[in-house]
Amino acid sequence: MLVVVSDSHRETGTGLEGRTLDAVREADVVAHAGDFVTEDALDAFHDAASRLHAVHGNADRPAVKERLPTARSFSYADVSVAMTHRQRGGGMGLALFGRERDADLVVSGHTHRPRVADADGLTLLNPGSHADPRGNRPGHAELEPTDGGLEGRLVSPDGTVAETFHVPTDERGDAR
Repeated sequence: MLVVVSDSHRETGTGLEGRTLDAVREADVVAHAGDFVTEDALDAFHDAASRLHAVHGNADRPAVKERLPTARSFSYADVSVAMTHRQRGGGMGLALFGRERDADLVVSGHTHRPRVADADGLTLLNPGSHADPRGNRPGHAELEPTDGGLEGRLVSPDGTVAETFHVPTDERGDAR
């Protein structure tokens, strides 16, 4: 399972609780789309996750920014993932960012608002914030490999599934 989180905004620890904590511990890969804030928070995520892919956000302190890139790409279950904290131009900027990286799934943060959108076959995912939702529903995303791509869900720390979505693959088995 791929678990996606963002915008922890912590001085210490991860801020993980309930289903979000369980999901991070169970995940094959955890993707964090930035704004840990401190090195202690980043290190706590490294301790909690078996494998962590992360980028820095705008609120991260210089020591965190020195350790993490602004953007990164990785593959999970034959799905190409491009990740950044934020991209100017909103959805259009994120779609361009993903297409430039030949991605199937674009992960971002910054808004603290959980959201999944389709941009002409490219899935845009913002998991929201599990620890600092700022008036939005707290959350994270869980994505499971299937024969047809990835089945995803936006989940609250209490375990409530707010939305489900699908990241498809084409006939060759490549994600699309």
